[in-house]
Amino acid sequence: MRYLFALLLWCIATAAAAQPTRASLLIRNGRVLDGTGNGWYYADVAVAAGRIVAVGQLPASYPADSVLDARGLVVAPGFIDVHTHIEDDEVRQPTADNFLHDGVTTVITGNCGSSRPDLRRYFRQLDSLRLSVNVASLIGHGTVRKAVLGRARRAPTEAELQRMEALVDSAMQAGALGLSSGLIYVPGTYSRTPELVRLAGVAGCYRGLYATHMRSESDSIDAAIAEALRVGREAGVPVQISHLKLGGQPNWGRVAPVLAQIEAARRAGQPVTIDQYPYTASSTSMSTLLPDDVQADGRDSLRARLARPAVRAAVEAALLRRLRARGLRHFSYAVVASFPPDTSLQGLSLEQVNRRRGRPHRARAEAATILDLVLQYDAGMVFHGLSELDVQQIMSYPHNMVASDASIRVWREGVPHPRGYGSNARVLGRYVRELGVIRLEEAVRRMTSLPAQTFGLADRGLLRPGLAADIVVFDPATVQDRSTFERPHQYSVGMHYVLVNGRLTVRAGQHTGVRAGQVLYGAGRQH
Repeated sequence: MRYLFALLLWCIATAAAAQPTRASLLIRNGRVLDGTGNGWYYADVAVAAGRIVAVGQLPASYPADSVLDARGLVVAPGFIDVHTHIEDDEVRQPTADNFLHDGVTTVITGNCGSSRPDLRRYFRQLDSLRLSVNVASLIGHGTVRKAVLGRARRAPTEAELQRMEALVDSAMQAGALGLSSGLIYVPGTYSRTPELVRLAGVAGCYRGLYATHMRSESDSIDAAIAEALRVGREAGVPVQISHLKLGGQPNWGRVAPVLAQIEAARRAGQPVTIDQYPYTASSTSMSTLLPDDVQADGRDSLRARLARPAVRAAVEAALLRRLRARGLRHFSYAVVASFPPDTSLQGLSLEQVNRRRGRPHRARAEAATILDLVLQYDAGMVFHGLSELDVQQIMSYPHNMVASDASIRVWREGVPHPRGYGSNARVLGRYVRELGVIRLEEAVRRMTSLPAQTFGLADRGLLRPGLAADIVVFDPATVQDRSTFERPHQYSVGMHYVLVNGRLTVRAGQHTGVRAGQVLYGAGRQH
């Protein structure tokens, strides 16, 4: 009798164990690209409590509250944008529509050396705000340096460097993914390599990486890459090179040796990866046109220096040398994206702004116009000056991720770079489907598992039971960016459904208003 009773209990337990977890949402009939880079296969994906609970040919009787038919569509992990700058717009636009319509479910901010200084406080703010996308952050070297040295153009003392190390240490314990640098921006431009090594080493103690906007992305790119690799070697951290490009017409066609330099480091055992936005124009602030020394110590000092005729003349001469180095006669390559003091200038090139102001159609007059504008406001700019062939060659590199280098776009505000609306869709539509630069499976890997692996996001980037249910369902035949330089405020098309932590956030191409994003923390987080 005891034996029969035990057998009955075993049978009941076995039946309970075999009973599948009831899904809140069951995605049927899709072509699954699981993020590994392997070929697609037909499978169903079951989601419950924000997690993937099953992937495979699930029985017709599988229990589910809701079923989504993905017939003819690709089911993939949600895309991870490794290079964003959302710190100024998350409160104004918490739904992050531009990212979600581009298939992005996770953004990494704090890039180019600029982050919130107190990440613990920032993460609490994000927790209460609840964006529609997940957010992780780096700690910015420029932010840390400014907190200790301001905009001083000098090396830190040992005591100051220790204070900087303490700030990085605190950020890593708060959950930062690593240290970022922006070495063309004040005050990052005033730092030297040993300072970067010391601070990156602190991030390395918490398994963080070093992500860098290098000192040069044009004439001196070889030395800039060498410095980035040195920081990684000496600090013992992985290196992530941000938005790799070759700016200026004289540098076009130099991609092969640049990639060879990176690949040589990888062959030697150094972990180094890159990211890229798929466009032939960059975007940053107008002040990057000015020499570093004139920008030291803040805007009051800048105004005082440019008030001196000799200094102003020297800066104008530097601007003209920059123009000649590009082989250009006018500043037509530089277009105003955002200029709040006079929004009518947005969308105009600096050549056009100069002519609108009734000044001579000469480069020297345009240089004077640039200084007048900078003294009013540090405008956001779009700089046209990249080669399409270079973009494609960089895209072919396998250790390269897709990134937008963008903020959360506020609808119809300014004339921003289209990368904030369409980077992933552009890769899938133009470079996969139309040009065949990379395979679809490889593109999805670059948007999912490679970013997750590089930045240590252990439960993202793959369609696997137990991992977070960040999922995008898109049509590979129609997915496409629509945003252009002339008309940037247009969402990508083809992303039919997007789930963030198991919640349906885009349905039939429309944002549902759901805000289920979470803060994602680095390995060093201490509660």
